[in-house]
Order: sequence, then C-alpha cells, then structure tokens
Amino acid sequence: MKASRQAPLGVFDSGLGGLTVVRELRKALEHEDIIYLGDTARVPYGTRSAATVERYAIGCANHLVARGVKAIIVACNTVSAVALERLRVDLDLPVLGVIEPGARAAAAATRVFKVGVLATAGTTSSGAYGRAIAACSTRIETIGQAAPLLVPLAEEGWTTGQVPRLAARRYLEPLARAGVDVVILGCTHYPLLFDIIQQEARSMIGEHVAIIDSANAVASEVADFLASRDLRCNEGALGTTRLVVTDRPKSFSETASRFLGSPVGAAEAIDL
Repeated sequence: MKASRQAPLGVFDSGLGGLTVVRELRKALEHEDIIYLGDTARVPYGTRSAATVERYAIGCANHLVARGVKAIIVACNTVSAVALERLRVDLDLPVLGVIEPGARAAAAATRVFKVGVLATAGTTSSGAYGRAIAACSTRIETIGQAAPLLVPLAEEGWTTGQVPRLAARRYLEPLARAGVDVVILGCTHYPLLFDIIQQEARSMIGEHVAIIDSANAVASEVADFLASRDLRCNEGALGTTRLVVTDRPKSFSETASRFLGSPVGAAEAIDL
C-alpha cells in the first residue's frame, strides 16, 4: 500500500547529533512533518558491537513505523554503516542513510584523491565510507580515523574551548600526515564541533581543506527521492517537528530548540 504524502518522515539517531540532519531537512522540505527519535538512554552507539547497534536500530525503526511514517532517515553513521541493509530488508518502506550522500560529496570535492573520515569506532571499523567512496571513484584513497571523544563532547555542549580543540587536533593529525584535502564528518554529532574542526584542519592541512557535513547532502537526496516516489508534501501548512527520546526529555527539547533555531514542543519520553 502506497504511503500518503501527508504522512510524516521518521528520523532517528542515538542522541542529539541527528538534529543536524533535521535542521537541513527543515530547510529543504518545509511542508513535511518530522518525527525525530533520539535514543538518549543508550548513546553513544559508536562504541557498541555491530550486533548491538543492529538490535537498537531495529527497535528505533519499528517504533517510527508504528507511528505511520512514510520513510525513515537513519541520521546515524554507525547505524548506516552496519545495519542499513538489514533495515531495508525488514521494513516495508524506504530507508535512507547518511553515508552515501556524504561519500558522493567528498568524492566530488577532492583534488588529490585522498579523503579523510572522522567517525566513531564502529563506523571506522566497518569500512563503509571506503566502500561508498570507491563506488564513486576507485582512484580515491580513504583514510579513516576513529574520534570517539567527539560524541560526548558534543552531547555535553563542550563545543568551544581548549578541550575540544585539543581533541580535534589529536584526531586530525593522522589525516594531515596522510595528505588529505577533504575531511568527512562521519558522525552526525560532529557538525556541532564544525567550527573547531575546520579551524584545526585549516591550520594543519591548509586553507584549501574541505570539511564535508553530510547533513546538507542527505537533505537534498531525501527531497529528490520523495519527489521521485510522489511522496513529497509540497503544500499546506509549514511542517512540524516532534521529538521522541528514551531519556532526559526536558533537557533534550531545550537543546533541540537552540540547535534548530526555532521552538519545539516538549519531547515525549518512551521506553524501547
């Protein structure tokens, strides 16, 4: 049965990082209703085993399906790396991830055919970005660097100052030595630290370095996909954003309002 254009989009991530994707979706798809699920009780996913991440992802996705969404955007690089195909097999609706759009943007940006990827340990060990970039061009070398400290820094709001600066520098050092000219932020939490990462990358690699935030590429591809399936809502009132979390709903909704740049309602607490 074909979904209704008026049905909401479902988006999920382990915490607040996926709001970077929601922010761009709101710009690209202003009439769409969005239900965002942040699994804040079990963040971060990046240090978990692939089997555990897959189990968490299935639980999040099934919850959104039960709410009648017309498509699911996995706003989590770790889930996109290890569980996307399982979700596509299990669910009877479109499931889109964040890795392929970011990989395509990076492949288009590199001039020296060397791309660095800052990501969680789970995403790095999966090799998902390397495969996605190789699908764009076999000439491009992909250098992955696990950056686990960046997720808790983003979650705690430590996005400026010496601590995140030193962490960013430590993780960028191997990429700078490898001679990359593009760095993908391979976790949707990392754009919260975009300014510091960009500053450090420019000082270590050069002003020419490109920092790829996948969220914009994801939003553009979601818009095109919905239009191609006649699922895009192009009229009516401006879309709403509904927040669902597994822990700390009050602080999450406050952070979401600041991050999205507009008021959002109170987050609903659920148990998965």
